[in-house]
Amino acid sequence: MHRVLWYRLPPSGYILNGIVVDFHLTYKYLGSLFLEDFNSFLKLCYIAKKNFRASELAFALDPLPKNELPPSATFTEEDAQDLDVLGLAKSYFDLKEYDRAAYFLRGCRSQKAYFLYMYSRYLSGEKKKDDETVDSLGPLEKGQVRNEALRELRVELSKKHSAGELEGFTLYLYGVVLRKLDLLKEAVEVFVEATHALPLHWGAWLELCNLITNIDMLKSLSLPDCWIRDFFMAHMYTELQMIKEALQKYQSLIESGFSKSTYIISQIAVAYHNIRDIDQALALFNELREQDPFRIENMDTFSNLLYVRSMKPELSYLAHNLVEIDKYRVETCCVIGNYYSLRSQHEKAALYFQRALKLNPRCLGAWTLMGHEYMEMKNTSAAIQAYRHAIEVNKRDYRAWYGLGQTYEILKMPFYCLYYYRKAHQLRPNDSRMLVALGESYEKLSQHVEAKKCYWRAYSVGDVERMALLKLAKLHEQLNESDDAAQCYIIYIQDIFSCGVSNPMEQLEHAEVSTALRYLGQYYFKNKLYDEASLCAQRCCDYNDAREEGKALLRQISQVRDHMEASSTDLFGPLSSNNTPVRRVSPLDLSSFSP
Repeated sequence: MHRVLWYRLPPSGYILNGIVVDFHLTYKYLGSLFLEDFNSFLKLCYIAKKNFRASELAFALDPLPKNELPPSATFTEEDAQDLDVLGLAKSYFDLKEYDRAAYFLRGCRSQKAYFLYMYSRYLSGEKKKDDETVDSLGPLEKGQVRNEALRELRVELSKKHSAGELEGFTLYLYGVVLRKLDLLKEAVEVFVEATHALPLHWGAWLELCNLITNIDMLKSLSLPDCWIRDFFMAHMYTELQMIKEALQKYQSLIESGFSKSTYIISQIAVAYHNIRDIDQALALFNELREQDPFRIENMDTFSNLLYVRSMKPELSYLAHNLVEIDKYRVETCCVIGNYYSLRSQHEKAALYFQRALKLNPRCLGAWTLMGHEYMEMKNTSAAIQAYRHAIEVNKRDYRAWYGLGQTYEILKMPFYCLYYYRKAHQLRPNDSRMLVALGESYEKLSQHVEAKKCYWRAYSVGDVERMALLKLAKLHEQLNESDDAAQCYIIYIQDIFSCGVSNPMEQLEHAEVSTALRYLGQYYFKNKLYDEASLCAQRCCDYNDAREEGKALLRQISQVRDHMEASSTDLFGPLSSNNTPVRRVSPLDLSSFSP
């Protein structure tokens, strides 16, 4: 059975969160096809060409036959009366003369004119707010200046909302005003209402996404049953670090007909970026660049991956390419900032991140990256301000919480570190870096039990930096828990030498291997396991910082053996001469670790 659904959109002609909706292209077409298992999948979609996000999706689908195109939009009497003044005001609006546009729109009765009237007043307040900001203070101080028009707009829109006179776009604007006034609970309710009134306005979905803090809150929302909800859920899963669920959603959308969608490819690449699968993310971004070489969106994320891999030529090429396309885009500034940061020119990098924030003060990546640059320049106060602004933009940005923890760690304020690292851990519960940082904070506060749990958890979830076991072993060592310390060192050495066996010299260059071998040599010597102690001492001689101690331990072992009886010692027997069982780790097998 074939079912056709029609969605009517009030025309606007305004740029809303990067989405452009034209005045005269007002209908969205959706076709659904029921399969034998009664699961309906999106197959056909016709969307206005000037809605760039929707146009990307429409381009990924097969074109519609001429006889299935939607009819032209209806034109009300109020629209006809306001047509001329709306055209004039729209011209002023495009010239950014917002007060002038609002002046001519006062008294208009059509929904389109009323929205443009209120939106012009809102943008006028935003423009005046930016103008009042002293340029010398830079973007870090922008949060101290408020949009004076917000309270008046809230009062007027609240009255209209209570009377049920707000349509989809005006509901969206009302939600933005509430969010700007920090009335977040009311804003969520209004944005949900906006998605019901106008399901295909992606801007309302994005604003709602920024206000959802956890999966329980997401499940509690009553969202419209529309195909675009699947895109929202996939985006939301990515933001909440539920990458497995996000990838499943995007895969189902691909199977539903969006296999050519560059938007979905970019979102999957971002998802792999979030779980640090750098190879897969780079491959997808390169594929995206081949399909859409003039694309600028998401290229800042691509540059982050190139930065992590220290791919300087590729990052340089990307920066030059984006400058040729559009050097005044936020993403271009962020890419150039990453390029200078990779070259250790942190002042220039911070300058370009500031330029990005002048273009878009709500650019999350620019705030976070600028915080990193200030950290490199040892300007902790500016870094704290930058990270706090990032959190104001998006409270789910674990990098900002983690950066704040690092800044307060530099300032030797462990209680503050603990708070911010906890926030980061809540957002990334399976990220070993957050757990290690949390363990270090607990250790500095002498909460050793919690620190041990954090270090072991970090190792269990996959210690990307290979530091958790070392820190756990050293903590056991400080607490005179020699058996536990030795066990951690053994596991650490086994993990190090089990990776990259084909190039053992790289293993020898690991900074802490000599520390582990040195401790194990002394541990086995004290427990009269002379063969294992001798082997550890020999391995210590391969490291410059442990060579002398290794030689000294070999001499001690030789002296002890000279005074021992000829009878062999059972290495697996008890440590004492009586039969009392003694807890001891298993002997370390280093036979396969010889360089």
